[in-house]
Amino acid sequence: MTKQSTPMQVALTLLPIVASLVITSALIMLVGRDPIAVYERILEGAFRNTNALASVFNFWIPLTLASLGLVITFRAGLWNIGVEGQMMFGALFASWAAQYVVLPAPVLVSFEIVLAMIGGALWAALAGVLKTRLGVHEIFGGVALNSIASVITIYLISGPWQPPEGGSAQSTAPFPADSLLPSISPEFPVSLLALIITVVAIAGVFFALRGTRWGLELKATGRNPRSALLLGVPTESNVLSAMMACGALAGIAGAYRVLFTYASLRPLVSGNIGFLALLVVLLVSMRPLLAPLVTFMVAALFVGSTRLKVAMQLDQSLAGVLQGLIVLMVLLSNGLRERWRERRRFREPEAAAVSDYQPVTPVTTEATTYE
Repeated sequence: MTKQSTPMQVALTLLPIVASLVITSALIMLVGRDPIAVYERILEGAFRNTNALASVFNFWIPLTLASLGLVITFRAGLWNIGVEGQMMFGALFASWAAQYVVLPAPVLVSFEIVLAMIGGALWAALAGVLKTRLGVHEIFGGVALNSIASVITIYLISGPWQPPEGGSAQSTAPFPADSLLPSISPEFPVSLLALIITVVAIAGVFFALRGTRWGLELKATGRNPRSALLLGVPTESNVLSAMMACGALAGIAGAYRVLFTYASLRPLVSGNIGFLALLVVLLVSMRPLLAPLVTFMVAALFVGSTRLKVAMQLDQSLAGVLQGLIVLMVLLSNGLRERWRERRRFREPEAAAVSDYQPVTPVTTEATTYE
């Protein structure tokens, strides 16, 4: 089968984005607004100054970490819907250390991040055990564990971890300054440590999936777990390790939300970033190096859309409409592309058989006379 040319691949990649922009522009015009002005306001909101750019990075960091984790589980054929709960459990473990552990600031921050990785990994391992041992699909297990994590968070905020002034379901008391991630500068409030961790995670996930035996086994497990098991691939341990790796990255994302974004623990501290990361992974099709680029675009769109209500009296949910349309168009494009490839696979062997057919020339024998 002949491969698609590079221009064709670029066109098929850009077509869904262009189609979603056209549909969104039509919706904007239906409400009497100029689409170009709306897009200009979004760009202005995301990149108007260093503080706005810092907001983009502060959303990009946890979204990228959660997306990289989901790339791992998707490679293993797992729909890890429970990434929201894994972020929350990472935030819970980090919040406990921030409130009750006394250490020098650099050591405490490192300890909090390690605890967040452990918390997220353990909560993800629970979903993996439910799947491998009890046969509970990871979607149903993940949804249930998300709800349980949310209930535990609210209980701790309104109970044992309530502020000194009294019970509240809004947030805990602000964490001590030594327990928080330091920012680069007041003009650019982004954690340098979190940026470094995110870059290392991008390189680590890419290398792990492309250059290790574990990555190859995850791919085999995701393609056909039964065949992989017959070939000696430890599918159950691969499922657990993939879930725990995703949970560890999601735990760091949750820790960033409580140790930098809010400086306290709040209900639903994940902010639906886990569900948004699922859309990102559907867009990048399990390519880890493409994930940070897409997450940056999504973060800029999310942050920039906050100016729509102030500048143009439009709700910022318009950004969600655009994100949903992009995902829908990409999935539709991928489905059409796969059907087209399948048709070519069936047609090309038939064409090859016809082209290779050579009519058989009958062999004629002449009588030989011996004298």
